[in-house]
Amino acid sequence: MRSPRKLEGRNWAQSPRVRIVQCDVLDTDALTRAMEGCDCAYYLIHAMESGSDDFASRDRSLAQSFANASDYAGLDRIIYLGGLGELGADLSEHLRSRREVEEILSSSNASLTAFRAAMILGSGSASFEILRYLVERLPIMITPRWVRTESQPISVVDVLGYLVDCLNVPETRDTALEIGGPRVVTYRELMDDMTKHLGLARRIVIPLPVLTPTLSSHWIGLVTPVSPSIARPLAEGLRNRVVVNDPRVQTLMPRETIDPSEAIKRALDKVRTNDVITRWSAAGPIPGDPDWAGGTCFTDSRDITINASAEHVFNAVCRIGGGHGWYAADTLWRIRGFMDKIVGGPGLRRGRRDPDTIEYGETLDFWRVTDIQRPARLTLLAEMKLPGSAELSFEIHPSEADQHTQRLTMTARFRPKGLLGLVYWYSVLPFHHIVFSGMLNGIKRSAEQPSDDPATD
Repeated sequence: MRSPRKLEGRNWAQSPRVRIVQCDVLDTDALTRAMEGCDCAYYLIHAMESGSDDFASRDRSLAQSFANASDYAGLDRIIYLGGLGELGADLSEHLRSRREVEEILSSSNASLTAFRAAMILGSGSASFEILRYLVERLPIMITPRWVRTESQPISVVDVLGYLVDCLNVPETRDTALEIGGPRVVTYRELMDDMTKHLGLARRIVIPLPVLTPTLSSHWIGLVTPVSPSIARPLAEGLRNRVVVNDPRVQTLMPRETIDPSEAIKRALDKVRTNDVITRWSAAGPIPGDPDWAGGTCFTDSRDITINASAEHVFNAVCRIGGGHGWYAADTLWRIRGFMDKIVGGPGLRRGRRDPDTIEYGETLDFWRVTDIQRPARLTLLAEMKLPGSAELSFEIHPSEADQHTQRLTMTARFRPKGLLGLVYWYSVLPFHHIVFSGMLNGIKRSAEQPSDDPATD
């Protein structure tokens, strides 16, 4: 389930031709009502980022509910994006799950067009970020044997092209089509292409057979922003050779696909120009806010007067995290992020999608935006590993003494879980003055700079 608020910043979301509907895919009745009047539905759902250990079982349940709803609603067609990979005993759970979903969807009365793709190269995807961060952070890499595995990656531009073009090609109904780029490469070659376009020295890669998918996922989780729960099924899938064996798609929908090296270059260009529209970390449901009114809740609230407009103050607040840092005690933040990665949390490496603008549902390092009311309020929910629930909120109010100044209030809330939660709160309490007071003063300096442009947000 995704929140409609995540789409507020998209230009097309305001189009009169678009209707945004929220429903739980497992609620077949609600899904049926959402499908009523539709001719075609795209199935782009994956349970891998749901946090469930048994994502394959959840994927089957989601697909079955979708297939049932499509029958009840009288849907004419389903278009599904799955994964390449030849069936066999060695097929990874991730790729096997993708094929099981395809089979369940094909059991509906609607005609199914299934696209099977290998790695999709595009800015913001989990696979792309794993590749980029490994190359950026490790001059010498000890890797599993999968770096030698052959793959036929495809640009996200070409994937979107196929997904749209098939609507006008009747021959694509009731069939599975394998799609890929123009070249078969190893993952080592993709790393070399990434290295070249990042302008870095060639990386030394040492493949070792002893690195299991479990060890690989923890290693990926430590070095990159992608959590081990997502990295593991991806790492397991990398052991399978995934190339196009059936080229029918080029007969039905001829297309000059983008070379993997060029696809990497285009994706990096979008990262450099802050033109990343979506990001893997923003997928999935937003955790519900804790019931702060119930049980023990510790609160640390501080405020400061800022001689600037509400828009300037809000823009300064919205620049926290990522490359900007946290205005103060960045070393302490980095230490906390490293500790979080060690115990399996997201750490600080998730960064942020854009250096200046943020939207509902996005991640800022190990926080997630759960409320944003421009230019008055920003609320962040902690997603680091904690013995309890934590929230950080910023509220901007006009100053009573001077209409040209604002009062910024920053409030940290923590609801401990058990004795460990109490120990945690009192152990970090001495650092609050350094971290939070420093943040407020840093936001004040940034907001009061004349060069700050409120239009940036």
